[in-house]
Order: sequence, then C-alpha cells, then structure tokens
Amino acid sequence: MSRVLGVDSGGSGLRIALGSTDDASADTSPDGDGAVRTLGTAVSTEPVRTGPSGIDPDHLLEQLLPAVRTLLARADGTEAPVALAIGAAGMATLGDGLRAELPAALESALGVRRLALAADAVTAYAGALGQRSGAVVAAGTGMIALGTDLTGWQRADGWGHLLGDCGGGAWIGRAGLESAMRAYDGRRGGSAALLSRLEAVFGPASGMPGAVYPRTDRPAVLASFAPEVARCAAHDPVAAGIVEEAARYIADAAVAVCPQAEGAEVALTGGLFKMGDPLLVPLRAELAERLPHARTVSAQGDPLAGALRIAGALATGSLRLPCDGRLLSVPTERDE
Repeated sequence: MSRVLGVDSGGSGLRIALGSTDDASADTSPDGDGAVRTLGTAVSTEPVRTGPSGIDPDHLLEQLLPAVRTLLARADGTEAPVALAIGAAGMATLGDGLRAELPAALESALGVRRLALAADAVTAYAGALGQRSGAVVAAGTGMIALGTDLTGWQRADGWGHLLGDCGGGAWIGRAGLESAMRAYDGRRGGSAALLSRLEAVFGPASGMPGAVYPRTDRPAVLASFAPEVARCAAHDPVAAGIVEEAARYIADAAVAVCPQAEGAEVALTGGLFKMGDPLLVPLRAELAERLPHARTVSAQGDPLAGALRIAGALATGSLRLPCDGRLLSVPTERDE
C-alpha cells in the first residue's frame, strides 16, 4: 500500500485528497492503474493567484502544504506520500513556473519524488474515463473537449468566453441575455420569456450593461443565466433554439477530439450538464448521429478523483495517459 495525493486547483480554490493505492491491484484493474482508496479530503477556498509570469507556485504551496500535513496527521502521518498529481486550470499555458519550481519544492517539503502536473482538462478526463482511450467534454462556465488514443492528446475549444467556450454556460447565458435585450428593444429574434427572467434575476433591462461590463467575473455572471435559459426552453422556442445550438457546438468539440476506434467512449462531465434534458436530449442525439462508432457514458468521477487516479498510476508505475510537457507533465523522478 502506498500513500498518494491528488490536487484540483481552479477558480473556486484548491481541493486536496489523500489516498492509498494497492500496488498489486494495477495488474487486475481494467485501466491498469490500480484501485485508489480515499483517506481524507481538504478544501481551500482561495484560488491560486495568477500573475504576468503565470500561476504562482509560492501561493499554491502556501495553501497546499499545511492542508497536506493536516491530512497526513489525521491518517497517521508516519508514511510519506510516494506520488502527487496536481490538476490546475491554466496549466497548459500558464504553468511554466509550477513545472520549474514544484518538483524540488515538493520533494523537500513532503519527500515526494513522483509528480504529475496536469491541465484540469486532463484530470477531468482521468476522473471520467480513467486511462482508457476516448473523449471527455468538460463543461461548466466554459467548455473544453479532450480526447486521446493513448499516443497523444487532441484538444478542442477551451479558449475562454471571448474566443470560444462555445456551448458552455457563459455562452448559453450570454445568448439568452442577448435575446432578452432584443425583446426589450422590440427587435426580431427576441424572447419575452427570457426578458421576464432577466428582469427577475438582474433588475431592469436598461441596467444590464452596468451589471455585466464592469465585472471581473463576467463569465460567471453570464453563466448564472444559463439555467434560466434551460428552464424557458420547455415553452419558449427562442430559448430552445439557444440550447439546441449549444448542443451542436458541444458535439462539434467532441467530434474533433474523439478517436475513430469502434466502441470509443465519450463522457460528459461538469456542472453544465446538470441542466438535464433540455441540453442532454439534443446533445445525445447529435453525438449519436455524428459519432456512430462511439457511445456516450457517464463520468466515473470528477477532476479531484482524476488527480488521485493519476497519482495512483504514478505510484504503481502504470501511467498510460500520454505525457506531452504541457497538458500532462511528469518530471523525471529525482534520485535519492
């Protein structure tokens, strides 16, 4: 048995899990990565800072190390963790500082010599599908799709609310608010139902620019209206059209990354899919038509479970997900 750590770093802070993996079970696991049993979890609600040079490694360590030491103490901390996997939003483009500084810092502080640094889309993938080939669509405020045939990664979207994230929560919310404003103006394409919900949620429509444009959390503000669009979709054709277009955009991303092998799996994960049938019914229809060789499956776990799963694979020497230096980086194990 080996102690392992998984970390999920995102806009709502850090989530940390301590687990235990049975080295022998890697040979019998369907994914070849062994079974990881969670021993405890901790949460820090302060997001890790991002500056001009990328994600701040010192700020991450300030939050991570005390939480890990507490978890180890609660679990009889005489045994040091042998592997740690960190999934972080922005790792691919803003993670150079983490890749440069964390290996030595974590070995010094915790004795960890096996480390994986992953984009949060990779830990979402591992949580949803483990180490099998396939595709995962992770959708919440934003939207990204990631696929692998276990030789390399294919990515689609995830470019943020100004350049992409098409079909994600901010996209749906913005489209719904635009249709509401069209109704307010008396322009074609407006929705009286969405205008009514806008005024119930945000107040007078004339005040919407001030409610949206100055906000630094603008994507989240836009995404907060997505559930209203979904609720209106049952009786309002404009809202239904928005959700159906979102389903087409999400399917576009899945098609772009899904391996061509017969029986490939496509998993949907993230808070957006809690919208339920208004989104899932048209999305599943799109996927069935455009990916007839694949099957849509439920995600097995979330990104924190995925980070723990990657750490377990490192501990057992059974990591099969492809490393590429940015989406998933595994620094060479440091010598004793």
